[in-house]
This record gives sequence, structure tokens and C-alpha cells, in this order.
Amino acid sequence: MNSCIILLNKPRGLSSNTCVNIVKRAVGAKKAGHLGTLDVLGEGLLPITINKATQLFDFYLQKDKVYQTTFRFGQTTDTLDLEGEITLKNDKMVTKEELLKILPSHCGKISQMPPIYSAKKIKGQKAYDLARAGQEVNLKPKEVEIYSIDLIANDNPNEFTFRVACSSGTYIRSLCRDMAASLSTYGVMLNIIRTKCGDFDLKDASTLEEIKQGNFKTISLESLFKSAKIVFNKKETDLLLNGVNISTDLKNGDYNAYADEGEYLGLVTIENNRIKFKFRFV
Repeated sequence: MNSCIILLNKPRGLSSNTCVNIVKRAVGAKKAGHLGTLDVLGEGLLPITINKATQLFDFYLQKDKVYQTTFRFGQTTDTLDLEGEITLKNDKMVTKEELLKILPSHCGKISQMPPIYSAKKIKGQKAYDLARAGQEVNLKPKEVEIYSIDLIANDNPNEFTFRVACSSGTYIRSLCRDMAASLSTYGVMLNIIRTKCGDFDLKDASTLEEIKQGNFKTISLESLFKSAKIVFNKKETDLLLNGVNISTDLKNGDYNAYADEGEYLGLVTIENNRIKFKFRFV
């Protein structure tokens, strides 16, 4: 299997790592990873990196995301989703008008407190491990940006479905908690579906069964970077592949690098008239 990205439509009930391992075995990859965890109860877009594409994790970690999610108001759990135990309830019935009124205050750059049951690390330990062990969890708020919150459905009393566009690192469960607080009630996230991650879209994703059957598309690494093309002769290619930063008169920036026989080498960057690899894929 060549190095590439496969877009998976992750099912509810499986961890992201379990899905990665299923895809890895199905396509016969030597290495596989993903570009941003979805919770076990989360569904939707999970980009799977194959072989040398695994080095793109940090690059894509900061990409913006879009989610579809349903919140229920009037109760909450210790995990802020359906995995947890109900901890608080009240009889508050939220109206559509009340909800629309508070949405603007939850958009923009905000200081957001992560959920106690999260993968945030505290002195090397994950917060949810500490919480499950009954230990005190001291988390710090983080600045995130929520670009938009669109109300798209209200199918049941006190249950509302939203489309949320946000920066990387945003916790939708925390958004549910904070919106509920603005409405003088409690909230729990019933479901979450990731529909976009950077330029990747759920409509282009395949199911686990489709991938097992070989019915899926791959995204080539060279298509990921909207950069100019630069071609190196054999001597230059050998120098680059041996870690030698070669000189150039080209302007600073990133370039898709190719060997003169057409092989895609990776993404190089030029700074101060020197060329070096940013991502090497050979």
C-alpha cells in the first residue's frame, strides 16, 4: 500500500485507534495513524494516514473542524455525554427563542474549560484516568475559537441539533455545558458527528465495510499541499535524500518536490536560499 490518506466514516461505539487498526489490516499497511481523535461515542470523518503519511499528524492537528451535534437540556452527566452517570437535573424547558438569543455569546474566541473526563494530560496523566480513579482533576482553560453555531433541528422537547464550526482543540461537550449554564439549566451531549477536518469532508469518506471490501478512494500526498512544483536532477535529489541542504535562488516558501523521473519526494521549504525537507515521503 502506497503512502496516502483514507477518509473513514467512523461508526459510533469504536475507538479511533481500533478503527485505525482495522483499516491498517484491511489495506495491508506497515504503519497507520489518524489526524485527530474522535471519542468512542463520536461518529463521522476520521482521516486515516497510511505509511509515511503518519508524519502529518502535527500538521493537521491544528486544522479547523465542523461538527453536527445534539444537546439535551435539563440534565447533565459527569462526562457531559451519555457515557456518564446523570449528576444534575432540573425542570427548565428551553425555548428556541431563548437558545437563539444566547448563541452569539458563545461564538468567537473564548476561554474554554475542558471536560474532566478528557484526554487532556496533567503531569503526564490523562484527565479521565485521574477522574476514574477518584483523584482531583485540576485543568486549565484554553483559548479556542468558535466560528459559528447554527441551529438545524429541534425534533424533541429540550433537544436541539447544531452545526458547529470551530478551531482545533474545541470540546463540544464543554460548549454544551456552557450554553446550558447561559440558559440557567444543565446540558448533556447526545451525539456528535464530525463532518469536516481542514479540507477533508465526510461526504468523501468510506465505511469500514467498504474499506474491507476494497471499495474506497485514497488521497495522494502530493495533492495535500497547494504549493508550486520544483524538480530536482539526480545529483540534487541524492543530496536532498542524504540530508544535505542545497542552495537555490528561488524565493522563500514551500514547494512540492519531484525527482526528474517524476517521483514525488515530498514537501520542501526554502529559507535564506537553502532547500530542506519539511515532509519527506520517500
